[in-house]
Amino acid sequence: MEDGRWKMQRFEKLTVYKQALELVDMIYKVSRKFPKEETYNITSQLRRAAISIPLNIAEGQGRGSKKNNKQFLLVARGSAYELIALYEICSRRGYLKKDLKEMIYKTTIEIISMLNGLITYMER
Repeated sequence: MEDGRWKMQRFEKLTVYKQALELVDMIYKVSRKFPKEETYNITSQLRRAAISIPLNIAEGQGRGSKKNNKQFLLVARGSAYELIALYEICSRRGYLKKDLKEMIYKTTIEIISMLNGLITYMER
């Protein structure tokens, strides 16, 4: 059992969770314009990586311990880094304009930063 000091708020109230949902919305909107031949490749991978972030935040919260929660936050952070690589791939293929890439990149970096803060908290 965890010590009595660890009481995390519901995941739905976490800023990082809300921001991750916003990122999912952005990714879906941007990827609608990708070529149809990418539907089962880059489009699918991009969407799955984005969706993985809020899902892992939620699942970690549901595991009930700091150790388990931290593990799921690490997975969420890994998915965010995967998105950064995917942005570059999309950009190189001409699917993402520079300003759009910079906007979703900035949002992703903010999410990574918040996840890092939560991970650090879980390590205490």
